[in-house]
Amino acid sequence: MEINSFPLLLGMSAWIAIAFLFLGFFLQQQRHFPKEKVAQGGQALLIYLVLPALALLYIPPLKLGTALLLPISAAWFTFILSWVVFGLLGKIFAWQKEVTGCLILVAGLANTSFLGFPVVEALYGNQGLPTALLIDQGGSFLLVATFSLWVGARYGKTNSENRKIIGTIFRFPPFLFLLGSIGLSLTNIQVPNFMHSILQGISMTMAPLALGVIGLRISLDKEWIQSRFFWYGLGFRLVLAPLCVWVIYSQLLPTTSIEFKVTVLESAMAPMITGSLLAMEFGLQPRLAALLSGLGIPLSAITLGLWYWLLG
Repeated sequence: MEINSFPLLLGMSAWIAIAFLFLGFFLQQQRHFPKEKVAQGGQALLIYLVLPALALLYIPPLKLGTALLLPISAAWFTFILSWVVFGLLGKIFAWQKEVTGCLILVAGLANTSFLGFPVVEALYGNQGLPTALLIDQGGSFLLVATFSLWVGARYGKTNSENRKIIGTIFRFPPFLFLLGSIGLSLTNIQVPNFMHSILQGISMTMAPLALGVIGLRISLDKEWIQSRFFWYGLGFRLVLAPLCVWVIYSQLLPTTSIEFKVTVLESAMAPMITGSLLAMEFGLQPRLAALLSGLGIPLSAITLGLWYWLLG
């Protein structure tokens, strides 16, 4: 796909996806609607079809150079920072491991594509999209298929031993397709052209399908909205993560460069929808995970405006 076509497609898909969020929430309120079965079906479709399709679509063409690694590393940095911060807090204050794992996984991953691409294009034009694409593909997406699976299995209700965690990861379809996609990239083997349109069509269902599942699972009860864990997660994702990226990466990149500004802004995006879905898959406080990504998107409009103003 040409990079210039991303803004239009993502702008349209964003409105469609938001409509699916409200549709899911509406259907959740219907007494006889099988919301749990539909949510589980949509979740399985995302895990076993959509994420593997995304791996085949975006990873093989990815060619990394040392000059491009700094923006990509910001996504890894904030995820590791989330792991350190919430892992330590969870131990100190004896949080339930499902709460700790949910915060690490959901707050540690930014919504760098569905939300990030349209925002970056609107604020910085097409010149900001290459950096945004690298951060998403080399950072967020690789994290979803690697370390996020480890966190999910480590803090989930079932597997806790390292041997079982490794087995869980190597049986997880997105990870297997990631390995295959990396193999294609290293051997310069291209995915056949006729498959691109199929993979592209599947990938476009990610945001509406994911937000539909979030809508079916999200609960606006006071218990979680007023919970300190909800605000810890959003506070980290919307404020602390981009602040740390600003402080550290200002020493590594020119602060007036488009690469620096996009790197900070992408770090300030709301929690990643796929991270919430993985948290649900591993039983990591599904209601909290749904709220963080579902309400994080509209709330991030305020903080993103502030970061854009601060960046100049």
